[in-house]
Amino acid sequence: MKPVRIFTTGGTMDKVHDWRRETIAFAGAGRSQVPDILQQSRCYEHEVEQLFQIDSLEMTDAYRNIICERIGKAEEEGVVVTHGTSTMAETARYLAKCGLGKTVVLTGAMRPHALFVSDASFNLGGAIIAAQTLPPGVYGVMNGGIFEAQELKKNERLGRFDV
Repeated sequence: MKPVRIFTTGGTMDKVHDWRRETIAFAGAGRSQVPDILQQSRCYEHEVEQLFQIDSLEMTDAYRNIICERIGKAEEEGVVVTHGTSTMAETARYLAKCGLGKTVVLTGAMRPHALFVSDASFNLGGAIIAAQTLPPGVYGVMNGGIFEAQELKKNERLGRFDV
């Protein structure tokens, strides 16, 4: 099995229900949900590195540049980046211009993992498999589909990614 580095950046996948404010927010202490998803899936072989914990609406080119730099420094040839869905497509296209020479797969969730009726584990599992098997390039894996960076787009009306 090809090792995969997983970089987390926040987004819906990492949010939890904040019962005090009756809203969805990031877990206390900035803790990513990704290690829990991997443990529950009995998937232990991959390194997880938390870069940020931001909503993707806060994602800027400065953050994207940090992601690009960290991917470039990673030893692994396969990389997964967890990301909020609102600006995932923009980040994918930005990373495609970085010339990384690696297989980079962005994924996220339409509903938080912590709510248990989530697509988070399905999408993360698909992204890990894609990072192990696809040729170098930048992709998005969501809703059972693989999308090249230029084709990746969120269908707001249907609440999913499609062509």
